[in-house]
Amino acid sequence: MASDHVIVSSTTDSEQAARELAASAIDARLGACAQIVGPITSVYRWEGAVQTDQEWRVEIKTAADRVAELTERLNAEHGYDVPEIIATPIDGGSAEYLAWLIDETRSLR
Repeated sequence: MASDHVIVSSTTDSEQAARELAASAIDARLGACAQIVGPITSVYRWEGAVQTDQEWRVEIKTAADRVAELTERLNAEHGYDVPEIIATPIDGGSAEYLAWLIDETRSLR
């Protein structure tokens, strides 16, 4: 990834599941912070039929070098067979915030 900072997004079927994914990522220092957005309406094709469901989106801000491990954790903890996990580069922003983001995704020594 070209950017050092990334937003990793995923959707899930309940606010509680979204809270659990967010808390797990932050607790493991795989993300600096997370927002939960929802409910939202998602329309998608699954197993040959168009589905419409209510979901909650989790947006986790992280360092680019933590994306692979965060993706692995989200896949392991997610309730969906094929969870949406998308990484979007952050191209700019507050230098202080972006430095904090990196600091928060490092292990405590």
